[in-house]
Amino acid sequence: MRGWLLTKTESGIESRLGEIDPAGLPAGDVLVRVAWSSLNYKDGLAMTGAPGIVRTFPMVPGIDLAGVVEGSGEAVVVTGCGLSEKHWGGYAELARLPAEFVVPLPSAFSLRQAMAIGTAGFTAMQCVDALERYGLRPGGRDIVVTGAAGGVGSIAVALLAGKGYRVVASTGRLEEADFLRRLGAAEVIDRAELSAPATRPMESERWGGAVDTVGGDTLAGLIRTLAHGCAVAACGLAGGVPLKTTVLPFILRGVALLGVNSVEVANAERRRIWGLLAEHLDRDLLDSLTAEIGLEELPEAARRVLAGQVRGRVVVKINT
Repeated sequence: MRGWLLTKTESGIESRLGEIDPAGLPAGDVLVRVAWSSLNYKDGLAMTGAPGIVRTFPMVPGIDLAGVVEGSGEAVVVTGCGLSEKHWGGYAELARLPAEFVVPLPSAFSLRQAMAIGTAGFTAMQCVDALERYGLRPGGRDIVVTGAAGGVGSIAVALLAGKGYRVVASTGRLEEADFLRRLGAAEVIDRAELSAPATRPMESERWGGAVDTVGGDTLAGLIRTLAHGCAVAACGLAGGVPLKTTVLPFILRGVALLGVNSVEVANAERRRIWGLLAEHLDRDLLDSLTAEIGLEELPEAARRVLAGQVRGRVVVKINT
């Protein structure tokens, strides 16, 4: 089978595109002929040899895949579940997987659209769902999405706007303002507004909720400016891992920090989230924010996603 293989050598992690012996596929219940994969921030880290992502070698990277089960012909989708970390992933023509990783493809989506969603869209839906389960409803204060031009952020903007929220998109790429408005953002702001150094532990109440894909100083800024009783769903770390805040917003305003993990999710919950995506995500809008590349283009695309130069979603053509 053709695909990317990462190996660990004395000089570091090496990546190679070529023929891989299918005999090396890990044990599993389901053999999938992969049609499409996707490019996420974590894929960019793995493809460029960043430490701490891949835990076992050799490794086929790619944290997402969509394809057809060999034998039955059933269309399926897999996101997260330790792919590209502990289990061979989607950047090869075949994947063998435990049954609990596999979700039947919702009839609302094509295999390509499922990967346009991928881990990014799945995470965005988890964030919106977490906020609404906490009590968020349309009609209140503005909802802000950080890293809005990226994969998670762009789908979060589309989902929230489609549900009737007034969405403010925060980005370091103001040249993408028209793109974000087409997704439904009512306003676009520079990321510096949120990540500026703190002048006091709490600042004026501004947000009725937030989806944060950045972390670091941006997340700290959100916590200081959330309105009373509101929450931020946090799912990213591109802006840094440390979080410099105080307990005051939590104990004086009753704000909440909702952590979102898209990797370790039970199969029944995965199916529920995919059902919500099928119900609420506009497919035409999804297609409009999706670009397509081949396996050969992955190294350059990986560098671009880490540099924050990728808009929306990128799908990777494997077998079609």
